[in-house]
Amino acid sequence: MDINDLRSAITLLSFAAFIGIVAWAWARSNRERFDEAAQLPLVDETGQEDTRHE
Repeated sequence: MDINDLRSAITLLSFAAFIGIVAWAWARSNRERFDEAAQLPLVDETGQEDTRHE
């Protein structure tokens, strides 16, 4: 096994990890949690959504 085989193995493992992360991010079971996190910048300190328009 030379260095190029090691590089190929690391590339394949990295690609597999990337595909796994993408699959996790697009999973329907995570949608509600991600939607809630997307609204965090719009929520004030009391937990209510800020409806003011400046």
